[in-house]
Amino acid sequence: MMKDLALEEYSRKRDFQKTTEPKANIGKSHGNRFVIQKHAATRLHYDFRLEMNGVLKSWAVPRGIPTVRGEKHLAVQVEDHPRSYVDFEGTIPKGQYGGGTVMVWDHGTFSTDTKSPSKELDSGKLHFTLAGKKLRGDWHLTRMRDKKNWLLIKSGESLKPISVKADDTSALSGKTMKQLGESGSTWESKPRNEEKKSFAAKIRKIAKRKTSILKFVEPMKAKLAASPPSHGDWIYEIKFDGFRALALKSGDRVQLLSRNNKDFNDKFPEIAEAVATLEADEVILDGEIVALDKKGVSSFQLLQAFELGQERPPIFFYVFDLLQLNAEDLKNQPLVERKARLETILNHGPTRSRGANLIRFSSSLGANARPLLKQAEKLGLEGLIGKRKDSIYEPGRRSGAWIKLKLHREQEFIIGGYSDPEGSRSHFGALLVGFYEKRKLKFCGKVGTGFNTKLLSSLHAQFKKIARDECPFINLPESRAGRYGAGVTKAEMKRCHWIEPALVCQIKFSEWTRDAKLRQPVFLGLREDKDAAEVVREKVEA
Repeated sequence: MMKDLALEEYSRKRDFQKTTEPKANIGKSHGNRFVIQKHAATRLHYDFRLEMNGVLKSWAVPRGIPTVRGEKHLAVQVEDHPRSYVDFEGTIPKGQYGGGTVMVWDHGTFSTDTKSPSKELDSGKLHFTLAGKKLRGDWHLTRMRDKKNWLLIKSGESLKPISVKADDTSALSGKTMKQLGESGSTWESKPRNEEKKSFAAKIRKIAKRKTSILKFVEPMKAKLAASPPSHGDWIYEIKFDGFRALALKSGDRVQLLSRNNKDFNDKFPEIAEAVATLEADEVILDGEIVALDKKGVSSFQLLQAFELGQERPPIFFYVFDLLQLNAEDLKNQPLVERKARLETILNHGPTRSRGANLIRFSSSLGANARPLLKQAEKLGLEGLIGKRKDSIYEPGRRSGAWIKLKLHREQEFIIGGYSDPEGSRSHFGALLVGFYEKRKLKFCGKVGTGFNTKLLSSLHAQFKKIARDECPFINLPESRAGRYGAGVTKAEMKRCHWIEPALVCQIKFSEWTRDAKLRQPVFLGLREDKDAAEVVREKVEA
C-alpha cells in the first residue's frame, strides 16, 4: 500500500520498529466515522477525530466535548492519524509521545450538510452531526486566528450531562481507564518534538540527541505588603495579571507548567513553540503568561475570554527569573545576576513574523517604589513586585525577600455553591465563595457581577458535574443572628445549590468588611493553575 502523504508528520514522530501503532498506509474507506479518545497524558484531555480524505483529522480538546448549547471549548489541531487508529485503546509508556492511558470514549458516524466537508474544514468552519453511543446531535468547528487553534461549539439542543460512570467507561471495550491502564497493552514512539521544524529552522538546527528531563520547581512566592520597605536594597517590577508559569527546556523537549504543576503546552502552544527555539540546551524560566489589552496592560479576564468564543487575544510570556542554564543551577545566585543572564538569553529569543516578541524580559523599573506605584496606578496596572537585589530563589517559600504591593484588592476564592437566577438572568444568580481557614471552608460573600450569558452557561454546566447535597461551608447560616452578613438567610439556604469545593476563581473587590465579608465583589474568571486546598485569606504580613 502507498504511504499517505497527509500522514508524513504522523510517521515522522513514530518508530515503527518499536511501536505497534498502525502504519501510515492507505486502506479501504469505511465512510464518515468519528472517534473520541479519552487520553490521560501529562494532562487529561480528549482527542476528537473525524474521518476525511482517507485520514482522521484530529484535535486535542483539553476540557472535553461541550454538551450545552452555545458552550465552546478550545480544540488544538494535531497531526492527521490513520483511519485504523479509530479502534486504538491502551497505555502509552511514560516518557514517550503522548504517554498515558487511551480509551475509546465514544465512536460512531458523522454527517454534514455539505457535499465536500473537507473543503468546508479548509475554509475554517464545519457544521456536523454526530451519531455515537454517548453523543448524538450537532456541533460546529470554527478556526481561530492561530490556525492550529479551533473552537468546538455545541449547537442544536443541549444534551444531558454525561454521568461519572459513563465518562469512565469505554464505548468499545466497556473497560474503565484504570482497567485499561492495568491491561498491559502498550506501544512505543519517539519523544515528542514540541516545536514545528519549519519554525525552528529559522533560528537554528537542533541536533538529534538524548535529553534529560528537568524536574518541576515550585515557584517562589511573594508576601503581601501594605507599603514599600523603608530599608534594604530593593528593585521593583510590574505585577502581571495572568498565569504564573515555569518553562522547562531540555534539548528538544519543552514543558510549560503552571504553578501547581499542570501542563500548559496545549493551552498555550505558541509559547511552548517559542521556548523551544531558545539558544540553550537546558533552561528553566519563571514568568507570567498574560493577555494584553489595547493599551498593553495585562488582563486576566481577557486571558480567559477566548475559551468562551471570543477572539484569542495577543498572548505573551513575560519572564522575570532564570533558575537553570544548561548544567548550572542558578537558584543560589543573587537575583541581579540571574536577571542579567536571563536578559542575555532572551535577546536571542524567538519572534513572530511581524516582529513582536512572544517571550519578553520583565525588567526592573527602578528602586524607588512610591513614584513607581503612582505611575502604575495611572497606567491601570495591578501593582508592583518588590525583590531584594541579593535574594536567592527559594522554591515554594514566601520568605519576605519578595513582596507584592497591590493597587487593587484581588485574590483567589473557592466556589462552594450558587443561588437561583432572578429576573431575566439564566442559569444562576450569584456564586457563594469562601476560603480555607484551619482546613475548613469559610463563606465570605456572594458574587453576582462579572458574568455574561456565555459565561453563565459554561459555569453552570461545570457546576452540574460536581453537585453535592450538603453545604460545604462551616459558617452558613449564622445561627446567632439568623441573617448572615453577606445576605444569606436560613430560608435562602434551602434555595441554594451546593458543589464540591474544587473550582477556584479570581475575584476583584473593594475591601473586607469587619465580619470578614467581601464588599463589591466582581468575578474575573476561573483559575485552573491553583489548587483549592491552597486558597486562604490573603493578609498583609509583617
